[in-house]
Amino acid sequence: MGRLSISCLLPASWHFSISPVGCPRILNTTLRQIVVIGLVAAAVSVLYYSLLVIRHKYSRASRDKRFHRYLARVTDTEATDTNNPNLNYGIVVDCGSSGSRIFVYCWPRHNGNPHDLLDIKQMRDKNRKPVVMKIKPGISEFASSPEKVSDYISPLLSFAAEHVPRAKHKETPLYILCTAGMRILPESQQKAILEDLLTDIPVHFDFLFSDSHAEECMHGLASTLFLEDLNIQMMEEVAKNLLAEFNLGCDAHQTEHVYRVYVATFLGFGGNAARQRYEESLFSSTALKNRLLGKQTGMTSASPHLDPCLPLDAQDEIQQNGQTMYLRGTGDFSLCRELLQPFMNKTNETQTSLNGVYQPSVHFQNSEFYGFSEFYYCTEDVLRMGGDYNAARFAKAAKDYCATKWSVLRERFDRGLYASHADLHRLKYQCFKSAWMYEVFHSGFSFPVSYSNLKTALQVYDKEVQWTLGAILYRTRFLPLRDIQQENFHGSHSHWRSFSFVYNHYLFSACFLVVLLSILLYLLRLRRIHRRMLRNSSSPSLWIEEGLSPQKIPGPL
Repeated sequence: MGRLSISCLLPASWHFSISPVGCPRILNTTLRQIVVIGLVAAAVSVLYYSLLVIRHKYSRASRDKRFHRYLARVTDTEATDTNNPNLNYGIVVDCGSSGSRIFVYCWPRHNGNPHDLLDIKQMRDKNRKPVVMKIKPGISEFASSPEKVSDYISPLLSFAAEHVPRAKHKETPLYILCTAGMRILPESQQKAILEDLLTDIPVHFDFLFSDSHAEECMHGLASTLFLEDLNIQMMEEVAKNLLAEFNLGCDAHQTEHVYRVYVATFLGFGGNAARQRYEESLFSSTALKNRLLGKQTGMTSASPHLDPCLPLDAQDEIQQNGQTMYLRGTGDFSLCRELLQPFMNKTNETQTSLNGVYQPSVHFQNSEFYGFSEFYYCTEDVLRMGGDYNAARFAKAAKDYCATKWSVLRERFDRGLYASHADLHRLKYQCFKSAWMYEVFHSGFSFPVSYSNLKTALQVYDKEVQWTLGAILYRTRFLPLRDIQQENFHGSHSHWRSFSFVYNHYLFSACFLVVLLSILLYLLRLRRIHRRMLRNSSSPSLWIEEGLSPQKIPGPL
């Protein structure tokens, strides 16, 4: 009998033959190989699926960890990536008494955690410099011509428009916030200025700008309140009025980001406003003395009024009611301080500061303060003493500066020995501002002369600290709600994608196992068929060999 060949529906490499002789051993060996291969394939499939699931489960967490490690290495001095579509922008214009400044801020999409605030940072240009611009004069100069305010502020907005990507303009909030420069104006003039801004800005710029985005802010709650006749109970009531509560979180019902802050502004106590009050006092007191003594001191440049708050031999002119008064500096720092003390408006009540405003007790030994803005400029621009404040060192440097002749100061200025943004105006009034700052800090706010935990700075941890940063944090506090809702929406879809991903791999593995089991069952069936055929083929052979003998075989007749 010839070879019995059986081919199954398997790949060509799996083709095998079954012979009558020794086929059970060959078949068993082949089946064992197939079973082993099948089990290995199944194990590989399960392992492959497990690795994919693990990778899918932890890949996002791994990316987040790598991203946070990357952020830990990147400082705020990096240039802002304006090509990042997930970056948002915001603009704040600070309209102050001496000028207006624009700040551009940016932040990535909110991370979806309702307990976290927006990660707002000051935008930096390609040279890594903060995107900020300042113009002069102050907005109050346009009180009599409010129709010119929008033209005055237009260069600031154009500057911001050049840095914020054009596609982001319509979703970039713009806030124009006015401080002391507006509070000195009558209410009618304030409204006229704000009305001009609200009318003209939307015509020329596409920023997100509405009625609530332009207003006067930072009202002094008790800047003109005297406490001489108030009893203890009333003082406690005043203290409550000076305690403001802010919630910077996106959920008004959560208290995690609620801050209680002592808030008091002192209108007229800034360096420039104080100088103006001082000059008005000089004018009136000198005029009174001239009338009483029959003199003309200060009325001509030949007989100027001697001003101890100007550098030695520095000359200045002040106008009032159409009259001019001539000043010449004597550079006496100590006398200047003495003349400025009455301008503190201090009272005899305890726990009061400038202008009699209530001030809570300060634990100086356990406190740390930072001095910004004019405090920093006064110490750094000319005296070059920014950083750790030391009262004795500062007073000596200021005294030496005031006593230096104006001609010498001008010569130093021409040689570039002062800070790059220190101008002649700063040089002329540095003596006055040094004395004013010293008195405000030590007499007005009652900081001990030995106090050593004050630092003058423009930045803290590479962040420029301005009140505008707090303003945009407060005004954008509800924006994370939008990102959280979108994150939840995308999260549900990603969950469905994750489910689909897992389902497909389960289906793949199940199909693979079904096919493998079918192959094994088919091979076992072939084995049974082959054994039956062997039994059927072996029976006739035995019958022929045992049932017939050579003698009984009929031969030819």
